[in-house]
Amino acid sequence: MAQGRRVERVAALIRREMSELLRSGLRDERVHQGMVSVTEVEVAGDLQHCRIYVSVYGSEDDRDLTMAGLKAAAPYVKGELARRLQLRRTPDVVFELDRALERGTTVLGLLNRLDQHRQQRGEIPAGSDTSAETSPNAADAAELQAPDASAAP
Repeated sequence: MAQGRRVERVAALIRREMSELLRSGLRDERVHQGMVSVTEVEVAGDLQHCRIYVSVYGSEDDRDLTMAGLKAAAPYVKGELARRLQLRRTPDVVFELDRALERGTTVLGLLNRLDQHRQQRGEIPAGSDTSAETSPNAADAAELQAPDASAAP
């Protein structure tokens, strides 16, 4: 179990150092086309391989340029991690684009559009928060859930 903690600690260290490298260490202009952030770092159990997931905020062209810059800088990143972390063996670095934030934003946009559509049509499903507040029986439901004061000893 101690090895699992070591892998997690190394992943956290790599994430911290990679964030610092993205902020001030990489000079490739392609990397700075969009706003880049490290979302996750996965390190293999034998500490030989490392997969760094990055999120890039910007257009599709910015994402492509940024990913090309990061993949070109992978040997430099590995050398910098070796110098900064002082591990016996530095893992090979692979960059992956993380689209989770993009998918989350899309889902939230769809949910907001659905809510606006329902409000325009006047459809408010029974059991939703807004229907409980506007329901004529809301006071009756509150009375049923309130403890009876006369039943107290």
